[in-house]
Amino acid sequence: MSTQSSGGREMLASRLGFILLTAGCAIGLGNIWRFPYIAGQYGGAFFVLMYLFFLVLLGFPVMVMELSIGRAGQLDLVGCYKKLKNPERALPWEKPGMLFFTGNLILLMFYTVITGWLLAYTWYFMTGTFKTIGAEEVSEFFGGFLAAPGRQILFTYIAIGLTVVVCAAGLKAGVERVTKIMMAGLFLLLIGLAIQACRLPNASSGLKFFLMPDISHLQQSGFWPAVHAAMTQAFFTLSLGIGSIAICGSYVAKSQSLPQEATIIITLDTFVAICAGLIIFPSCFSYGIAPDQGPSLIFVTLPRIFLNMEYGMVRGFIFFLFLSIAAVTTLIAVAENVIAFGIDELHLSRRKSTAGTGVLLFILSLPCILGFNLWQNFQPLGKGSSVLDLEDFIVSDNFLPLGALLLILFCTRRRGWGIQNFLTEANTGSGFNFPRFLSFYITWILPAVVLLIWIIGIVKRFNLLNL
Repeated sequence: MSTQSSGGREMLASRLGFILLTAGCAIGLGNIWRFPYIAGQYGGAFFVLMYLFFLVLLGFPVMVMELSIGRAGQLDLVGCYKKLKNPERALPWEKPGMLFFTGNLILLMFYTVITGWLLAYTWYFMTGTFKTIGAEEVSEFFGGFLAAPGRQILFTYIAIGLTVVVCAAGLKAGVERVTKIMMAGLFLLLIGLAIQACRLPNASSGLKFFLMPDISHLQQSGFWPAVHAAMTQAFFTLSLGIGSIAICGSYVAKSQSLPQEATIIITLDTFVAICAGLIIFPSCFSYGIAPDQGPSLIFVTLPRIFLNMEYGMVRGFIFFLFLSIAAVTTLIAVAENVIAFGIDELHLSRRKSTAGTGVLLFILSLPCILGFNLWQNFQPLGKGSSVLDLEDFIVSDNFLPLGALLLILFCTRRRGWGIQNFLTEANTGSGFNFPRFLSFYITWILPAVVLLIWIIGIVKRFNLLNL
């Protein structure tokens, strides 16, 4: 694979580097944190089946579109909108594109903080801090950690520092090389933890719940809520719509068809989500813990389980190291999109753009941190909510679905890039092609479904049907 485009743009050194970088962007806390507890809430194995169905129906075509725009434009997402739009029927696609691009910065505002939490717990398990507290005191420990802004700032800035150092080293020497190593480590840790979890006492009950469909589990949550949850998870797990996937596409040559590459990336993403379930469900059922406890599952419930396990400190360290690697790879990929904007649109050098991004993140991460202590009375989405909830709502409930909707319309409308241009780019290279008979589906049905996902999400968030 060529390491430089005809236009002088730096390219990734290998196809493997592209696949792992893009997978690193897609694979994150949505796979390892959100997927298991959502599956626990909505019927276990039946939810998994619906999730896989919607992953193919929704996630696959949008990922191919975003990769195609990136590879064709060879720029950041905003630059691609400018470059690829139909000059004869031009609409200012780059203006709303710029709005959704800011979703990367907002995502980093809270994702860096959560990554800091994971790094902190990795450190606490490694140094034996949890040996000094009992299993029943884990909840109070986490609450005390959130109440201490200094500790959060320290670990958040470590996460930002790691990201900045990797990105500043360059695309091939930094981003690609480090991502390869971290993703290889992630897969090894993941497989090892899954094997250990499946050997726990009563692990079979957790495996049965996760892998063997039982209609009674689905009846408890309701069919249609489960369908919407599966659609939402399948769509959001790949981080589509705000350009993080497009920037990966802009660094790859045209030797392989993009539907083939998207299939490999989605398969890796799904593999991680399934393996996360193979870790969490056997562990929860083995120790009599409900697997549907939401975000507290990671920072409260699982540490309690580890503290009751043989070699629990080692297992806890490995688990949080695994989570930290997944989070940092996502940070690197998303930050690269912001850095590329500085390079492509503001004509900065990589080092200056990286430094500027780092300074922004040092400042912009503070509201999320302070929202749990000094600003805890600020509850923007109702009682009990925080700044993190607001930032997550802006990105997950709005920017991702609406950004993806803009992407779909751009690829399928004559006043955008156009469906023929999209199909030509997507199908360039060896490997299987995107089926042309799906043109009607991606032009009319897919945008309607994405819009519906957004509307239902807003209705559920603000409980509008019960007004």
